[in-house]
Amino acid sequence: MDTKKLAESLNPVERKVLRVLDNFSSFHDIMKVTGLKDVEVSRALQWLQNKNVVKLKEQQKELVVLDDNGRRYLKEGLPERKFLEAIDKKTTIPEIAKKTGLSNEEMAISIGALKSKAAIEIEKGKELAATITDDGKHLMKHGFPEEQFLKESFPKELLSLNEEERFVLDNLRKRKRIIKVEMSKIISAELTETGKKLLKEKIEDDLIEKLSPSLIKTSAWKGKKFRRFDVKINVPSIFGGRKQHYRRFLDEVRQKFIALGFKEMTGPIVETDFWDMDVLFMPQFHSARDIHQAYYIKEPKYGKLDEALVKKVKEAHENGIDTGSRGWRYDFDAKRTHRHMLRTQGTASSARMLASKGLEIPGKYFAISRCFRYDVVDATHFPEFNQTEGIIIEEGLNFRHLKSVLKMFAEEFAETDQIKITPGYFPFTEPSAELHAKHPELGWIELGGSGIFRPEVVKPLLGREVPVLAWGIGIDRIAMFKLGIKDIRQLFSHDLGFLRNAKVV
Repeated sequence: MDTKKLAESLNPVERKVLRVLDNFSSFHDIMKVTGLKDVEVSRALQWLQNKNVVKLKEQQKELVVLDDNGRRYLKEGLPERKFLEAIDKKTTIPEIAKKTGLSNEEMAISIGALKSKAAIEIEKGKELAATITDDGKHLMKHGFPEEQFLKESFPKELLSLNEEERFVLDNLRKRKRIIKVEMSKIISAELTETGKKLLKEKIEDDLIEKLSPSLIKTSAWKGKKFRRFDVKINVPSIFGGRKQHYRRFLDEVRQKFIALGFKEMTGPIVETDFWDMDVLFMPQFHSARDIHQAYYIKEPKYGKLDEALVKKVKEAHENGIDTGSRGWRYDFDAKRTHRHMLRTQGTASSARMLASKGLEIPGKYFAISRCFRYDVVDATHFPEFNQTEGIIIEEGLNFRHLKSVLKMFAEEFAETDQIKITPGYFPFTEPSAELHAKHPELGWIELGGSGIFRPEVVKPLLGREVPVLAWGIGIDRIAMFKLGIKDIRQLFSHDLGFLRNAKVV
């Protein structure tokens, strides 16, 4: 934009500030000369910088500013002046205090300050009395150095004070809340080459800022210029409130499952061995448990369980509970099954659902479960993770139905119809399968595991055998793909800069 068009784009506040920039550069001087509020000057300078008219500089400097008493004394007068004005030839200290209304502290300070300037003489008698000296009369006529200092324009840079001003400052700083020195950020504006050229242009004040119905009706706009608006200018970013990126993703996953006809199931984070592993026909001695790397709870160590249900699961482990299976053929430890632990897999919620009185057959259920397993933290591993899993229960279900369900999940969550189903192993399903989907950019990825619950899992919980399709999806990794995140820790980031710019789907 050329300088003529740029001049026509300035708003009233920008124009007012620009006119003084050739003589004044500091923020406070600009504010004083223009009569604008600090927020108006701040915005005007920021806008002018965005238009390459000025270059703003920030410096940390020590500033001298008036404190509460300083502002009061500037308005009402110093206590020592009031003290002098109250003296009539020889006046007692109590009479002076009564006339002036000064506090005991202010009286003491006034006496000390005036004696140091040889402005009064104190005579002892029945009561202390003060008389004014020639030096005091001179101060009354020509003023106190402290008064002159308080009338200066504040804030003042400490380094700009001369020797006499520093002496007065040191005296005032010994008194309460008159003057203070503090570190402050000083903003100054320097005209750029564009700004210097702009000052040579005719900067008009009668530009029309906005078009109104009355302006059109009266034709008052004719013969006048409208202010230009630069819609391409950089402006400060505004970050509105929004949900955390991963939380929003999980909410959308939840809505997808509900739209597919699934009901949400829940379960506690602190589980027992019973619901987390034993119900799922995982033998207490088997190495399959090692991959779960569970965190066990120190206190309380054991939880409460339905002992009748524990007995049925114990029987399934020991002899197969009339399912045609021989079980694991070992002595099930009923005390160990009561141990508290942090949930290691969301399938515990599926087991609780099967044992629930609210279970519907046929029925479709899902859960988004927070799980915990000991792991080394890096870009792809975390000791906490979310697992999305669920079950479909209905008479007559088989592996072909499971395959159709897995295909639907691939289409919904990986946005592809290219899937591979490969054999897998899970202690609680038979057959077991792993789902792989071809991502448009990342190639083949593993989405999760699946299978049909074994009779040894279903019968102790339901009392009879019914086909149950079970599946679990590693939703954290899918979220990373969807959100363009390469470090799993960023899913749970608290970094404000990252959160403001994180992709949201």
